[in-house]
Order: sequence, then C-alpha cells, then structure tokens
Amino acid sequence: MSLPLEGLRVLEFTHAVMGPCCGLLLADMGAELIHIEPPSGDHTRRLKGFGTGYFSMYSRNKKSLAVNLKAEEGKAIIYDLVKTADIVVENFGPGTIERLGFGYEKLKAINERLIYCSLKGFLSGPYEKRHAMDEVVQMMGGLAYMTGRPGDPIRAGTSVIDITGGMFGYIGILQALYEREKTGKGKFVKAALFETCAFLMGQHMAYASQVDHAVPPMPARISAWSIYRIFNTKDGDKIFIGIISEKHWERFCKTFGWADWLEDERLSTNGDRIDERSWFMPELEHRLIQFTKAEIVAHCEAASIPFSPISRPEDLFEDPQLNEGGGLLEVDMPNGKTVKLPKFPLEYGEAIVEKRMDPPEIGEHTRVLLQEIGYQQDQIESLVAAQTIK
Repeated sequence: MSLPLEGLRVLEFTHAVMGPCCGLLLADMGAELIHIEPPSGDHTRRLKGFGTGYFSMYSRNKKSLAVNLKAEEGKAIIYDLVKTADIVVENFGPGTIERLGFGYEKLKAINERLIYCSLKGFLSGPYEKRHAMDEVVQMMGGLAYMTGRPGDPIRAGTSVIDITGGMFGYIGILQALYEREKTGKGKFVKAALFETCAFLMGQHMAYASQVDHAVPPMPARISAWSIYRIFNTKDGDKIFIGIISEKHWERFCKTFGWADWLEDERLSTNGDRIDERSWFMPELEHRLIQFTKAEIVAHCEAASIPFSPISRPEDLFEDPQLNEGGGLLEVDMPNGKTVKLPKFPLEYGEAIVEKRMDPPEIGEHTRVLLQEIGYQQDQIESLVAAQTIK
C-alpha cells in the first residue's frame, strides 16, 4: 500500500536533531526528502560522544545533495529545485537561512505553493534571536529542574525537546498541506524548542496554580499511587512496579501469596496504603528482595499489573515487542555494522513503513537530482571542478 506522503518533495536544510527528526518523519511516511549539505558534508556526520548516533538515526530514507550554498551557482541550483518542491524544512541559527538567500519570502516568490517549516530555539518574542539547544531549553523551561533531585537539576536522558519540537514541525506541515488543498497556497510554519518545553511543562504549571508550595522535582514528588517506584531484586537488579487501582492491588497480593495484606484493614485502599508508607514501604522492599528479577516479572505478568525492568539503550536491540511487533528497521551504519533502529512509531492503516534507503553518502544523489532539473553533463562536471557540488 502506498504511503500517505508519496509524491511530495522536501528540501531539508538541517543538522543535528530537531530538523533532521522532522525530515525523518516526512521521509518515513513516503516523501522524497533531499538533505542539503555542504560539499564537505553535514558536520553532524562527524560528531562524537553523545552525538555519535545523530546522523545515522535521522538520515534514513533521505537523498543527499552536496552543494556550496554561498556560491552563486549553488544558489541557482537551490532556486531551481524550489520550483519543484512542496516543503522546505530548516533549523539553522537565527538569521542564517535568510543571509544565505533562502528565507521564506525569497522562496515563496519562486513557488507560492511552498510550505516552509522553520525550526528554531524560540518563537516570536524577546528571545527569538537567541541561539538555543535542547539542553539549554531544558534548563530554561523547567524540565531539568523537574527531572533532577532537589537542588540538582539534570537534563533528560535523550534529546526530548529536539525530537518533540521536530514533531510539532511535522504537525504544522501536515496542517499546511491540508489547508493548501483548499487554497492552493503554501504557508510559513514555525516550531521552537523553548515553547515546546513550556508545553511539556504545562501540567506542572497547572499543578503550581493549585497549591501554595513549590512544585517538587519528580524524584521528590508525592505519588498519587501507594506503589509506584523502583525496587531492588534478589539477584542485584532493579524493577519498577506500579499499582494504580484496587484490582491491581488485589491481584498483586494474590499472585505473590500475600493474603495477610488483603486482610489488613490498614491497607484497604490506595489512600490507606499511602498513609501507612512509613512501615508498609520498607516491608514491601523486604518482601520483594526475596525474589529475582525474572521471578518478579513472571508474577507481575501473571497479575496483569504495570511493571518494567530498568533497560539500557542497547537492551532495546533485542526487545521482543520491538522485534516481533516490527518496531525496528535495519540500517547500515558508518562503521560497517547493520543494526536495528526504531521506525516511525505509528501504525497507519495497512501502510508498510520501511527503510527505502540507508543514510546517504555525502552528495550521493547530487548528480541525478541535477539531471532531473535539466542540468547537462558538462554543466555538472564544471560545477564539480569548481567544488560547488560534490
């Protein structure tokens, strides 16, 4: 079955995570995604440490056009491509894309049907010219405060604001495509890191409006549930267990053979168990540590209650749900390995979302793309010789 965005052409001026994530969602759902990078290659390709996986994760199903955007001949290539494009996605620093000559007003004059998605640190306002990154915004937007222990703010364990911001960009693009069907005209769409983080903090802002004390970070919160935390196991591992209904509590006690707790009036309700935490929680810890992780998993599955082992990223490669459920796609990596990475996390009717292309080499599709828009062989060779393209 065809994918919903087949037939759409996207020009992607992006790097790192936010923009490439937005482009990946478009590409996975069928759009022809052209990643525009300099002849030396997107610098994200060369990142180390925490950035080692950026390019490989967010670049499948994309073509690479390697072109010098500062050269007049390079600009002419982009302007020719814009005539054929449906969508532009960019996440350069404030003012950069305009200085290069590819701002919305410039490209709109070439193609009025163009949907232009700009992904920045901030939406319109006093901060809009500031540079921002995921971690900066996690600090500004309260996420680091909510994630860390009291007095110890800490960023979340993934680029959650970059990724979510890219998703908001994708949502805006889909809305603009729907509107274009009625008007025939494109739209400028903007999403940003800071406002994305603020949106995620909305539930805590609402909480703050209802109490007369500071909102506590998540590690110091008072949970609404009597059992909703990590426990140690007999074999030195850890497991999270959540009991969020009285039926859960009943099945939990029966499965583990703790009939005495079902008969204990002090533990009759969730509220009662919260009130009795001073002795109840240490006793629960003592009882659970008599079991191995595997034994606790088996009991929790039998009781049909929420639970989870504490997984590391590498554990997900062999996760049964992701593998048997088709949640991973094989991708060839720069080091020569072929690994399974998460695919678009959505089931869309009968459509099959798959890897159509591995992350491209620098300029892998430059020649064929130029040929498609009318460039002759001698013109292409001249541009290569001038190092305008690769």
